[in-house]
Amino acid sequence: MKALDTNILVRFLVKDDMAQAQLVLKRIEEAEAKREILFVSELVLLELIWVLESVYEVSRTEILASINDLLQMPVLKIACVTAVQAFLNSAGTNTVDLSDLLIGHCARLSGCESVLTFDKKASKTDLFQRLA
Repeated sequence: MKALDTNILVRFLVKDDMAQAQLVLKRIEEAEAKREILFVSELVLLELIWVLESVYEVSRTEILASINDLLQMPVLKIACVTAVQAFLNSAGTNTVDLSDLLIGHCARLSGCESVLTFDKKASKTDLFQRLA
């Protein structure tokens, strides 16, 4: 199994470099034809959120839709898929930063009660506990 880096997913989603986007699409199609699985770690998803928000100024709604679309691709194995699905379900009902939500849900899936933080906004959810 091969893993995908963030820049591969950025090219695939944003298509800001068409030559690289075509290479990614070709590689995904090859993997599909060979019934090969491509791995996407939760760290790559976290970085993907950050890049899409800060570099490309993609809206929250579009980011969530893109991650949901990636989740639906049989060729991709998403790490912590249960946490990612919980993240997607909760992201539409609150305003906590997407990256924080993903961190919180991954921690919860790993058996943590909460994530200790200084972030006031994040600590408003049951996923986080403000350290004061």
